[in-house]
Amino acid sequence: MQSPVFKAQLYGPMKEKMEQQLTIQDMQPDTFRTFLRFIYTDSLPPTIGGRDEDDRREMIRYLLVAADRYAMERLKTICQGMLCKTLTVHTVAAMLAFADQHHCSMLKDACMEFIFSPNRLGDVEESQGYAKLKTDCPTVLVEILEKSSKFCKI
Repeated sequence: MQSPVFKAQLYGPMKEKMEQQLTIQDMQPDTFRTFLRFIYTDSLPPTIGGRDEDDRREMIRYLLVAADRYAMERLKTICQGMLCKTLTVHTVAAMLAFADQHHCSMLKDACMEFIFSPNRLGDVEESQGYAKLKTDCPTVLVEILEKSSKFCKI
């Protein structure tokens, strides 16, 4: 069983409180199909979320949220790796907030590294995502400041 959460729901003390059905809430059908495919095959389909890069990134984010909710660390790691490859100046601040919210250290580190790459910090600071990051996640900004000395020394 890949998910300790499902295992507890299906076989643990929670089993007695359940009916014959297990209801999955807050997950889109396409995300659930992909999630279920991963549970059974330990793989993701070659194309995820559609042809548009934004749709693909969004589907991967949804999968990561599901993986976090159901404690599926391997899927969470795979999704983080995929999201690390999609970072842009316009998306990195929002992705950093997302990584912080879902405890994704690998993605968070990749965002920091991206931000501190030569000639990117100023462009990131001008993005809408950065303005939102300042108001919604001030602790992440403190972390950026603390890590900036590490990246600036490299």
